[in-house]
Amino acid sequence: MQEKPSRTQAERRAGTQAALIAVARDLFAQHGFAGVGAPEIAQAAGVTRGAITHHFKDKTGLFHAVVTAEAEAVGAALAALPSDDMAAAVRHWFAVMDQPGRARILLIDGPAVLGVEEMARIDAATGAAELGEGLAAARPDMDAPQLAALTEILSAGFDRAALRIAEGAPPAPYITALLGVIAGLGRV
Repeated sequence: MQEKPSRTQAERRAGTQAALIAVARDLFAQHGFAGVGAPEIAQAAGVTRGAITHHFKDKTGLFHAVVTAEAEAVGAALAALPSDDMAAAVRHWFAVMDQPGRARILLIDGPAVLGVEEMARIDAATGAAELGEGLAAARPDMDAPQLAALTEILSAGFDRAALRIAEGAPPAPYITALLGVIAGLGRV
């Protein structure tokens, strides 16, 4: 009988963290941040509540890790697209946001629990630049402050549309409307 090599402490730590993030993500997506307690998360992950405090300090720290992982997944999916096709990027963003619970985690509970500034920091670190880059290509004449404001305004529109779609609204009208707004920017 061949002996299995034992996992290192770092591997066990990473495994526990990954299990907690995965379980918490599912529970937060289903019930929201306020609807889930740390004991429920620990039980579902098969660990003690102390594992949450050991690895993440508290439920909010664990939620921060979940939000960061979700934002990284969105950023990675968008980074894989060619930057010169704004229409494809818009459609793809909505497809990426269609993951069950993603809009709730990133657009409702994230800002409510972590704050708007922290969400902006996470977003900036995980791929928020794509929209600004696309808009800069569409409007090279626009100065940096205007471009930043336009990016923020359109980002809010994308977020609002994603929330409506997550609530069951058909995506096509929102995608068409946002593409129309973006196309109109070149004529302004």
